[in-house]
Parts: sequence; structure tokens; C-alpha cells
Amino acid sequence: MKVPTALIGARVDSTAFDLQVRLSFGALDPDEGYRLGAELVLDTPFLFRDAAGEWHELDPGTGVSLAPVLALFGQTVVTVDVRDRGVLVIDFEDGAGLWVGPDPRFVSWRLIGHGVEPITVGPGGEENWER
Repeated sequence: MKVPTALIGARVDSTAFDLQVRLSFGALDPDEGYRLGAELVLDTPFLFRDAAGEWHELDPGTGVSLAPVLALFGQTVVTVDVRDRGVLVIDFEDGAGLWVGPDPRFVSWRLIGHGVEPITVGPGGEENWER
């Protein structure tokens, strides 16, 4: 699988919470319109670093405790990487960041949409990441 570098330069257009955390990303190409319209779905616990550098351990489906993630609205992705067996690491322009590791029993994260290759990191993680 390929590291989703197409997210670099994309902006968080919306956040949504229920039993999952969903981040919608959009990016425009000045000549061609939308180059990316993607959704990142987090299904398992993850780490969120706020703009002040404080880490929060968060779990989808926990309601108001997910409020720190709202600060990502309007932020732009500056780096993205996938490490080890599917650890997703995203850094944003204001210093915020996400760290989502693989889960031994469940799908941990998925990326779908226009302008990105679909990715699902299943139970135990995924290997052979291409940069």
C-alpha cells in the first residue's frame, strides 16, 4: 500500500463524531478544480496532539471527550506518514497532529474518496508501505 501523500496540502473541511471519528479533507488544484475529496475514518482509540503540544488519548464513540479534535477544522496537512504495520501519523500547519496505530482485533482506520487510493488498516495492521 502507498502512504497517502495526496493528503499533504489538503484542508480539513469537516469533522464528525459517532461511533467513529470522521475527518473530511478537500484540496483544490488551481487549474482543474477539486484534486482531492477524501474521508479519514478512525474506528479505534488514537492520540491527538493539540496546537499547544498537549497529547490527548481519545476513543471514538465517547462524545464530548472528542472535542479537542474540533480544532482541526480548517487546518491544512503538512506531513503524512505510515509507519510500521499501519501507524498513521499526520501533522497539521498549527502544530496539531494525529497518531493512529493498528488494532489487534479491529479495523483501526480507513481512507476513502476522490484523489486518494483507498486504504483500510485491518486487524493487526498492514505491511509493505510504499513512500
